[in-house]
Amino acid sequence: MGRSQETYGKKEVKKKKVKKRMEKEQKRARKKSVAKKNSFNDMIAYVDEFGMITPTPPDPGKRQEIDPESIELDITKNRQEEMNSTLHRGVVTYFNETRGFGFIRDLESNKRIYVHVSNIIDTIEENNIVIYETGKGFQGSSALNVKISE
Repeated sequence: MGRSQETYGKKEVKKKKVKKRMEKEQKRARKKSVAKKNSFNDMIAYVDEFGMITPTPPDPGKRQEIDPESIELDITKNRQEEMNSTLHRGVVTYFNETRGFGFIRDLESNKRIYVHVSNIIDTIEENNIVIYETGKGFQGSSALNVKISE
């Protein structure tokens, strides 16, 4: 007569698998018996006038009508500088001809403004007083149409 092919280790692995399967089935049965039916209304969340998420709908009496034409869809950062495209006066504080850029300090506001060699009309050097316009560059405002002041 031959020996049984099931060793002790194989029997233990089989017992563990059966036990795990039974635990899963019991867990599923418990969830089904305890779980209540979720409706769509239970899942809805509302946002109040302060931007907080609440489970209650907003009061229709507090509702305000907003004219869609009054909503601005542009970026407001540096907006005043872009609208104010008049000529400015400034002093060249740093300019590197080999690298092709420099900085101008505005005489009125003392702001430091970037200038690129492609936006320069006359040749400039450090400590020159220049006239320029401001516009939007890659990383903020930059000087455009820079020329030496007379």
